[in-house]
Amino acid sequence: MPRPRWSPLVTLTSVSVLPLVFTSGWASGINAYAVILLLGVFGATGLSDEVPESLQSPGVLIAAGVLFACEAVADKIPYVDSVWDAVHTVIRPVSGAVVGALLAGQSGSLSDVAAGAVGGSTALASHAVKAGTRMAVNTSPEPFSNLVLSTAEDLGVGGIVSFAMFNPEAAAIIAAVLLVGGLVLLLFLAHRIRRFLRRRAQRREERRLAAATGPRSGRPPD
Repeated sequence: MPRPRWSPLVTLTSVSVLPLVFTSGWASGINAYAVILLLGVFGATGLSDEVPESLQSPGVLIAAGVLFACEAVADKIPYVDSVWDAVHTVIRPVSGAVVGALLAGQSGSLSDVAAGAVGGSTALASHAVKAGTRMAVNTSPEPFSNLVLSTAEDLGVGGIVSFAMFNPEAAAIIAAVLLVGGLVLLLFLAHRIRRFLRRRAQRREERRLAAATGPRSGRPPD
């Protein structure tokens, strides 16, 4: 029986799906619903064959669109964005892992488990950068920085995920640079975040003591 010939197509697919998994994982850590919505639209319109059918279903697209709209509002309100980030600490990494596994299953060139690990861990790292940066921004008294940062994140996710559908390697490099840069920035902002949390805890303790003590009453001394 003749030995199977080496196929360059399999190698090419193996190389291309991993950058897409990495990029989608990075983007999921910032806005998981935007990633699902974009991938679904690309697949449903026939612009890409890399998107699994499960992400193209009308139900998934509608749910992702509604949740994306909710996040677009909540993410631009000071302190509400931090609460939203806290709720999504599990959702975003899980979403990145699931999307990565689905992309790998669609291509058939990478283990679902390996792709899920790459997508989930990348999403967790980018989520930490986003949540930490938002906590630092919320220490600023003006509300416009949240609006600017959230809009930039939405545009960045949309642009890089769209770019990744056609140039996965280049998009993965951009995502890696942004991720490393964000982690470095987070280290610089850590001191400011800790100081803000200490100050808020101190104010909360002062209010608690004031409420426990209450107004002092009594007649003046003779």
